Amino acid sequence: MQDIVNFETALRTAQAIDFRAGWLNAGGATGGPLPLASQSFFVGINDSFPASFGFNPTGAPFNAAIFNLFDAWLSSANAARASIAQGQVVFNTKPINIVNVAGVHDVLGLSSVPGVCGTCHDSPNVGNHSLPAPLNIGVGHLTSPLDVSYLPVITLQNNITGETVQTTDPGRALITGLWADIGKVKGPILRGLAARAPYFHNGSAGSLSDIVTFYEKRFNVSFTAQEKVDLIAFLNSL
Repeated sequence: MQDIVNFETALRTAQAIDFRAGWLNAGGATGGPLPLASQSFFVGINDSFPASFGFNPTGAPFNAAIFNLFDAWLSSANAARASIAQGQVVFNTKPINIVNVAGVHDVLGLSSVPGVCGTCHDSPNVGNHSLPAPLNIGVGHLTSPLDVSYLPVITLQNNITGETVQTTDPGRALITGLWADIGKVKGPILRGLAARAPYFHNGSAGSLSDIVTFYEKRFNVSFTAQEKVDLIAFLNSL
C-alpha cells in the first residue's frame, strides 16, 4: 500500500509544449512537468479563506498571484507566448464578484465575496484548492449558462422543511445526505487542461471557450475579446 502511495504522489502531469508557443519551459518560462515536480505544496497553502479560520498552518495571507509560470514571456516578441503570459495576468487579477456559491457564502456568512480565479483555485502554480473545499458554482443548475438539457432533472425534498429543489446533479449530497451539500463538487486541478475536454463534472463545457463563457455569464465578468483569447491560451498551456 505504501508503494502505491509513493508512486501516485510522485506523478506530475502538465502540458509540455504548445503548438504555437513551443516548449513551455523555454525563454525563461517554467511551464511543463519538470518545474511542477519541485513546486512547494502543503495542505492549506495559500488558502483563500480568512486567516482567522486557521486553514493555512503558517497563517500567511492569501496571495491572488497564483501562477507565475510565464512571467518571462510578458515582453516576448513571440505573439503566442505574449498571449499566454497576458492570459496568466487575467487569471491572477481579473475581478470576480462571487455570489450564490454554496461552500463559500454559507461558510463565510457573506452574500458576496470579491475575488479572482485564484480565490477558488488557490494552490500556487497548480490551481487546485489546497484544502478539501466542495463548492456549488451552479454547473448543475437548470439555469446554467451552458446546455444541460441532456441530463436528467432530479427533484430533491428537504425532510425537515419540505422545501424542494431541482438539479441535474445532487453532488456531495449523495454521500452526506445533507441539504447544504446539494450540487457541491470538488474543484479540479488546472494543470494538463488541454487534454481533458469536456470540462466540468457533467461535461457541459465542450471547450475552454465554453468555460470562459460560463464564468462570464454566471458571475457577470466583463471580459474583453482579447482577454478571452489570452485566458484560453493560458489555460491551454497548463
